[in-house]
Amino acid sequence: MGVVDRECVQRAQTGDRKAVVMLLRELEAPVYRTAYYTLGHEQDAMDAAQEALLRIYRKLGTFRGDADIRTWAQRIAVNAAIDHARSKKDVLPFKEEAAGGSNPVERSGIHSDVREAIQRLPEPQRSVVLLRHLHDFSYQEIASTLEIPVNTVKSHLFRGRKKLMEWLSDYREGGVLP
Repeated sequence: MGVVDRECVQRAQTGDRKAVVMLLRELEAPVYRTAYYTLGHEQDAMDAAQEALLRIYRKLGTFRGDADIRTWAQRIAVNAAIDHARSKKDVLPFKEEAAGGSNPVERSGIHSDVREAIQRLPEPQRSVVLLRHLHDFSYQEIASTLEIPVNTVKSHLFRGRKKLMEWLSDYREGGVLP
């Protein structure tokens, strides 16, 4: 992890404001990425990420240090994103962003198609794929984050990748998705 180490986490747990700010800044981008790829909408992701960071701050005293702080924070981020999605069940993701984002990769359509495909995955598969490929978590870290067995992680990852390859097969064959 960047500038945050165990000592910083311990200082944050004892109320050192500078350490808390440093910790939350370090966790902010990965928490947002998880929320964004889970929810598929910028504003929803910002709301869920903000909620996750608040939960991290409030629960910091309960962090035991058994796992990496990133793993612990990602569990909170995934849960906050899922809670947010449940509260907005009637909203269809990605439709507002059909024109594309601000950078060329987002505007190309590939980024949008991949996000949509990930969003279509059933929840356990989506979280496992995001943690593995977006955050580069090991199988053990994913298992710890989602509180599931490692073999279940492998199963969800296999099924999720298989669906993504099927849905995005036109890109593999050099074509373009309609």
